[in-house]
Amino acid sequence: MNMIEGEDRRNKDDEFLKSYINHLETKIKDVQNHIDLLKSDLLRLEDESQGLKREIEHLNEVPLLTGEIEDILDESKNRLIVKTSSGISYIVNTTERVKQEDLSPGLQIALNQRNFAAVEILPTKLDPFIKGMELLEKNIDVAYGDIGGLDDQIQEVRETVELPLLKPELFKRVGIEPPNGVLFYGAPGTGKTLLAKAVASETNATFIRIIAAELVQKFIGEGARYVREIFKLAKDKAPSIIFIDELDAIGATRMEDATSGDREVNRTLMQLLSELDGFDERKNVKFIGATNRADILDPALLRAGRFDRLIEFPLPNPVAREAIFKIHMRSINMETTIDLKKIVDLTEGGTGADIKAICIEAGMFAIRRNSEMVTYEDLLKAVEKVKNKSKEVPLTSDFFT
Repeated sequence: MNMIEGEDRRNKDDEFLKSYINHLETKIKDVQNHIDLLKSDLLRLEDESQGLKREIEHLNEVPLLTGEIEDILDESKNRLIVKTSSGISYIVNTTERVKQEDLSPGLQIALNQRNFAAVEILPTKLDPFIKGMELLEKNIDVAYGDIGGLDDQIQEVRETVELPLLKPELFKRVGIEPPNGVLFYGAPGTGKTLLAKAVASETNATFIRIIAAELVQKFIGEGARYVREIFKLAKDKAPSIIFIDELDAIGATRMEDATSGDREVNRTLMQLLSELDGFDERKNVKFIGATNRADILDPALLRAGRFDRLIEFPLPNPVAREAIFKIHMRSINMETTIDLKKIVDLTEGGTGADIKAICIEAGMFAIRRNSEMVTYEDLLKAVEKVKNKSKEVPLTSDFFT
């Protein structure tokens, strides 16, 4: 009996020990999990501590000055002439943090306040207003074949703008300088802007379009700064074409009794003249101006070396108007029996823009009839509608007068 009782006691002790061991193992796992959590918290706190230390170091750093490199004094590019933001120029040394091969006049750099050493090259920033003037390639979908009645103008533009960009070696072999600028002048709606976009598309050049009135700013020097940044953007994006529309907004003849606003416009014009003179090599940058009032432009703007070619955009003759009609009718579902010659005769004095408006109006008349086909009668109604509109709103062209 005692032996049985002893065996039972041993079994109970074994079960107790196993249960206690399991309890201890569970407790050990809990402690280990707690240690892992504490380690992760410690790592997080160490990272935060390092971040705070770095922030304190940055706050304790001496503020840097900004300056612009005016000149480089030696071939190793270790000594520079820098004009600071206060307007004073200094001869400074570069530190190891600055890559000498990246240095060039005109760059913005950061200077140590204590010894004026160049410590960093600053990124060049363009005004967002200037960046917005660049038209992306996907926005330019115009070819020479989309322009009707301007064969002579297209030929001149290809010689003066396209050839220098695509085949500059031709001019070197002949020994002449390629034309610098081209001025388009003529009535509104005659295709000036369209041709500028076409040449940019055909040459795969960056196209920067500016409305001259946008350069007229109320703050002194702002317009001139915009002109400088536009030409800098064009150089950085070369090959490029700068197209200034409505050039007469800033290029009108200067008056002696100018107001303060006129003087600011004159400053902008003088900056434009300086850029056109090309004292700084403009590389593959071509300049196209467009105006409806060439008669009021300043003579300094029209002299050779700035605008080497003046290209007139006249009102289209019957042959040109027929070609324009055919271009705009390519995508329109038209009757095959339309007497196009008659329609062309009815649009005497019209511009390319007028003809495009007629084609659109003819399509609208077809839509009103719930038809998918534009008829001869639709075109006649469209001509009449545009004719009445031109009488209500006087135009610069002689359309229907």
